[in-house]
Amino acid sequence: MDQVSLVIILLAALLIPLIMAKFKVNSLPTAVMEIIVGIVIGPSVFNFVNTSDLISQLSTIGVIVLLFLSGLEIDFSLFKKRRTALTPLEQKNAVNTPKYSPVRLSVYAYSTIIVLSLLLAAAFKVSGLFSDFWLAAILFGTISLGIVIAALKEQELLSKAFGQTILLISVFGELVPMMGLTLYASVYGSNSQSLWLLLLILAVAALLLLRFKPFFRFYQNINKSTTQLDIRLAFFLIVTMVTVAESVGAENILGAFVAGIVLKLLNPSETTRERLDAIGYGVFIPIFFITTGVDLNLRTLLTSGKTLLLIPLFFLAYMVAKIGGYWVLKLRFKQANALAGTALTATTMTMVLAVLRVAKSMKTITSDQSGAFLLAALLTCVISPLIFNKFYSAEKEDLVKTAVHFIGANLSTVPVAQQLRKGWYDVSMYTNHPENYQTYHAQVPVTLMENFTAQDLQDHGVFDTDILVLGHIDAERNYELAKAAKAYGVRRIIVRFEDRNVLNEHEDELRELGVEVYNTPEANITLLRALIESPSTLLLLNDTENSIYEVRVLNHLYTDVQIKNLQFAQDITISQVIRNRKLIAPNGNTTIMYGDRLIFTGNKQTAAQIRQALATAN
Repeated sequence: MDQVSLVIILLAALLIPLIMAKFKVNSLPTAVMEIIVGIVIGPSVFNFVNTSDLISQLSTIGVIVLLFLSGLEIDFSLFKKRRTALTPLEQKNAVNTPKYSPVRLSVYAYSTIIVLSLLLAAAFKVSGLFSDFWLAAILFGTISLGIVIAALKEQELLSKAFGQTILLISVFGELVPMMGLTLYASVYGSNSQSLWLLLLILAVAALLLLRFKPFFRFYQNINKSTTQLDIRLAFFLIVTMVTVAESVGAENILGAFVAGIVLKLLNPSETTRERLDAIGYGVFIPIFFITTGVDLNLRTLLTSGKTLLLIPLFFLAYMVAKIGGYWVLKLRFKQANALAGTALTATTMTMVLAVLRVAKSMKTITSDQSGAFLLAALLTCVISPLIFNKFYSAEKEDLVKTAVHFIGANLSTVPVAQQLRKGWYDVSMYTNHPENYQTYHAQVPVTLMENFTAQDLQDHGVFDTDILVLGHIDAERNYELAKAAKAYGVRRIIVRFEDRNVLNEHEDELRELGVEVYNTPEANITLLRALIESPSTLLLLNDTENSIYEVRVLNHLYTDVQIKNLQFAQDITISQVIRNRKLIAPNGNTTIMYGDRLIFTGNKQTAAQIRQALATAN
């Protein structure tokens, strides 16, 4: 019978994402659907499945792996102090940028959550509805990091200030309750030991971090598909930290969470992360979520009048505890987005499940109360993402076009500038030739300058740009200006050299500085060779509707996906994939990996949008 129940659970885990994809159910997280299905197949409805020792053990592994992956999700770079040496363009734009950084906002916002959680816990204790003050405060302060990350990824917000702020609030929403739960279990648990022993967990974590710090550098040299050393290391960390945590009287989930943090600090590759996600979310975590639903016997829970009262009250408490974040988020973001972000941080599930699991093992909470907390958490997972998707819209600071400044207005630069203006670029041109100004100023924004010295260009704000194109015919002038622009802080500089002798003299120096150079005669030679070897090149060059693009894939929505399964596969043609400096001739079954460089052709309007989507860090 145990095996039959396990087969049903695994079948449900297989069918749930397929059915959600078939009927385009995007508003609910997969974890929520798994719990709902667990309720349906459990004693609450059909009673197909009953938990056994085997299923309970697999469920325990599931929650351990879930908390491990949650620790692995934390981006510690967000806590680092911003560099003080901003580029001049960033300094210029910073005049109108709010002074509140994502770190600062997240600290303020979660501070309000702590205060409100304590007040709500006190209200429940005074009213007699729930007497465990500290447990209630911990539960009300939880945020589901996994669900928040999924929602932010869907909107491609993880690389933006708004997304970073919400992510950091959610990180606090797992870290702080986790530490609170550890202290709670140590003080009130029957098997708890001295609190100072908890420091052993951190000591062991630090020792493992130092011991395995060079691991991934060494691992790249010996990696074989039959060894999977990175996965072996991950599970070694999990088992070690879980064992240490249980040995000092802490909960196993704390050990798993710390193990995830240790591995994160070891800087694993994206491939390692993806394989761990595959193991966790492909096997153990669905069993945990479905089993959680199976253990919820609604027939018993909903017959209790007090439980029926507690469900909406707990739901309101989850929401109200996060409401202070609205006024904090308004300090920097739009009112609608402040509401959307507040609603998303009210989503709670992962830590609630972990806390309730510990509380039940300590017998500090009844099954009815645990069920009410869990059902209320389910409601937040249904309602909060809907509110977020309804109200969120792009912030003004995220809609800034890429600034491109051209020095030199001539037949080589003006046509390029005209085409770029049709895309997501803010183009300006500068010339010191009055006749060129008269010829081109009606076609593109051209500014006439008397001199092209570095100081004059700096004074006129020419170097305040994202991309600087030095397209002047004078090669020596271009060389001097390129060095001056790099010293000023321009991130990307493209320089034209018509005199090959000048280029030969300075090419190595400029490339070391990160300056990109091109020579028109050589470009023409390359083009002619391409026409001879690939006659269809001429069709592409003369095509006014299509163009060639190159992009580095930084968006996780499009990684670990076969080309034929990309949502825009019919709109572009990928001709080359560059991975680890090696060219790959792709086909429909080629899997796109994080960091790949794609060379593709497509319609100039849709392909530019696709290029931007692929390059958006998410």
